[in-house]
Amino acid sequence: MILPASITGAPFLADPAFQRVIMAIEQDGDRARVVGGAVRNTLIGVPVDDVDIATTAPPEVVAARVAAAGLKAVPTGIAHGTVTVVSSGRPFEVTTLRADVETDGRHAVVAFTRDWVGDARRRDFTMNAVYADADGALFDPVDGIADALAGHVRFIGDPAERIKEDYLRILRFFRFQARYGRDTLDPAGLAAAVALQEGIDRLSRERIGAEMRKLVTADGVVPALALMDETGILARILPGGGAVARLSVLIDLSIRHGLPIDLETRLAALAVDRQALAEALRLSRREDKRIGAIVLWADTLATRMDEAAVRLAVFRAGNEVASAALLLAVARAGHDLDIDLLLLARDLQLPKSPVTAAGLIAEGYVPGPALGAELRRREAAWIAAGCPTEPSVGN
Repeated sequence: MILPASITGAPFLADPAFQRVIMAIEQDGDRARVVGGAVRNTLIGVPVDDVDIATTAPPEVVAARVAAAGLKAVPTGIAHGTVTVVSSGRPFEVTTLRADVETDGRHAVVAFTRDWVGDARRRDFTMNAVYADADGALFDPVDGIADALAGHVRFIGDPAERIKEDYLRILRFFRFQARYGRDTLDPAGLAAAVALQEGIDRLSRERIGAEMRKLVTADGVVPALALMDETGILARILPGGGAVARLSVLIDLSIRHGLPIDLETRLAALAVDRQALAEALRLSRREDKRIGAIVLWADTLATRMDEAAVRLAVFRAGNEVASAALLLAVARAGHDLDIDLLLLARDLQLPKSPVTAAGLIAEGYVPGPALGAELRRREAAWIAAGCPTEPSVGN
């Protein structure tokens, strides 16, 4: 196979905001090249989100040069050589070429260099170590182009050494396989990940949570998680492991019925213990609340899966939660989904309820728990009756 020598024509190369950053940095013999996701994604035809730049210029020099060019420099990771340059309102992460001086499995002490090959060899996967000049010419010191095009997620050099530098790379290995892999998982990488999985215990829950969010939303999440479960890695992240088979059914249902599912719905299906999941992944309050709502209504719909129950779920929690809960309830039960119920959950627009707290107070109810219980009872009866316009239903 003839490999491409350039990505000339990539839209981000023609972006004036990008060009201003490159022109500001490339002075006095210093060079700047795009590296990582932007190059990889362009090669494989995937949209580019962020453009990261590597340079021979030290970080303080980068900051001074871009400031002189009228751009904003933010020292987001100055100790590790990273300056975020803001050009036309867009951030570009600019990092000086580095060599690791010392690593502890979580963080690294680095020295700045001018060695492009050395910088490439300290990165994680070959597909992430392809560089592109501002004109699109490619520099591929570790054969990353072939791996990117083949969908082969391969560590650079010795997988065990790369993992020992940062144990988060175990999770990144599975995440990249789930998102970009098109062949079987690299045997050497898998063996190293399994052998060194205890290192995951040294990572912060915040870093684990951020990586797992990306993994769970990847297209190939199920086979990746299944292998993590089989090798014991998933149990190190989620106490009790995860309900991978249930997540698989949920995703299959969503694909077959054309209903996209978000991160919280996937986590609700995967969770064996919701509280443990929240703690293990450091879920935000919003994420945990939404997962709780999906699980609650899935429990409700599992006991009664009919139009009245779906209407009540929509009324109480909204269309998105009701739809997700219905899919989860069906995935748990393992039976076919009633498409009419799904369409109802997705599309139903309920009229405003004629049952109100003010109306109940006018009837003599006193504000408090009893009033709330009666309000919920009458609302449920109104919904079960088909949402008539009169409030008398359930009196």
